[in-house]
Amino acid sequence: MNDFIERLPLALTRTDRDDLGRERALEQLKEADSRILLQHRDTALVGKRGTGLALDLRLPEPLPRYADPIYLGKLIEDRENTDGRIDPAGTPIFAVLLDDFEATELEPDADSWPMLNESGLELDVRDASLYAQALAIRNFHRAHQFSPVTGERLSHEHGGWVVRPENGGQPIFPRVDPAIIVGVVDKQDRILLGANVNWKPRRYSTFAGFVEPGESFEQAVSRELFEEAGARVVNHRYLGSQPWPFPASVMIGFLAELDPDQDPESVRADRHEIAEVRWFTREEIAQNVDLLPPPVSISRAIIEEWYGGPLE
Repeated sequence: MNDFIERLPLALTRTDRDDLGRERALEQLKEADSRILLQHRDTALVGKRGTGLALDLRLPEPLPRYADPIYLGKLIEDRENTDGRIDPAGTPIFAVLLDDFEATELEPDADSWPMLNESGLELDVRDASLYAQALAIRNFHRAHQFSPVTGERLSHEHGGWVVRPENGGQPIFPRVDPAIIVGVVDKQDRILLGANVNWKPRRYSTFAGFVEPGESFEQAVSRELFEEAGARVVNHRYLGSQPWPFPASVMIGFLAELDPDQDPESVRADRHEIAEVRWFTREEIAQNVDLLPPPVSISRAIIEEWYGGPLE
């Protein structure tokens, strides 16, 4: 088993996406045993009892057009809801979007509508993966309201997982943007981290970038490190991946080594994306945990993989 994956809260799941059931799924939307994940902008409603998603069947009547219900799949094991009820395995889960007025009317407390990167570690595996899935497909809907070919408005089908021009035409399926993220280690077993020019106050993270057309993950690792830090890397080691729906990425994690023929002190920030690069020993990392990425991120998991354990 890959214990690295077990440390990625958004990379695990306890639901069946049920692709075969998507075609007729929306017919179940208002049935008593369905559960609803309520979305507002980039947030989702959590319950008062505990920190789980509030998967209560509380829909406005009638359901507004913009709600765009999305079928997320079925539970594969029993789940205790935030109201104390037990949702059995097989329970269908839907995501429904509320506007500002309806969300405030339903729950005016802004703390009950957390962002995924704020609540990811407080949610269990099932709820964190449901939240990530709902946010990712919702972002796809926002970005695909009109056909890029004809300009026609797009309608939703297959439980919200396909869009198509209202007058017919080729279907458009959701896409994700692969991005590599990598920690670089030198021959002194230090890790190289960079500070993005937009991060204020300054903090440090591993290096990341989108995979370009016609490029492998390993080629993207080498290119990004050379572009951002002037570092030549070898011995790429794949660790694991995690969805990152901000708005539509999947992060592919690596550890790599600085080319032993390169002087570690020759690495330099590009000053365009990266303001500063710095080598850290394990002792320095332990003393500067507050400068690192949050535990919900794969970047933190990569640093902890090199460090040898969790950083509190």
